[in-house]
Amino acid sequence: MSIYAAAVARYFEAWNATDANTLAKAVAAAWSEDGTYTDPLADVRGHEQITAVIQAAHEQFPGFEFKLAGDVDGNHHIARFRWELVSIADGSAPVAGSDVVTLTEDGRITAVLGFLDRLPQA
Repeated sequence: MSIYAAAVARYFEAWNATDANTLAKAVAAAWSEDGTYTDPLADVRGHEQITAVIQAAHEQFPGFEFKLAGDVDGNHHIARFRWELVSIADGSAPVAGSDVVTLTEDGRITAVLGFLDRLPQA
């Protein structure tokens, strides 16, 4: 597995963790201590704030999980990928996006720049 695919796999482990202890460990494994997460709805830094963003997503979309949509592309210490938020019950995916991440030498995320490509109808 490439450094890019491994980093993205840890990223999804964090986003799909629902237990508080598991989530905290997954965020620490995926992000550097001062890592950032920025998308149209959030601009946060550090494990505690990133964890709060993930918990808020689970509260807004209970019964959904984040899934990779396509391949991970990477060069140097940068990776990009697409994702969907998929209902466990019926497989619908009302939310989709694409992210670009920068990585440390050990493969942890230093920054996520996220874009929302599909949102639910209001």
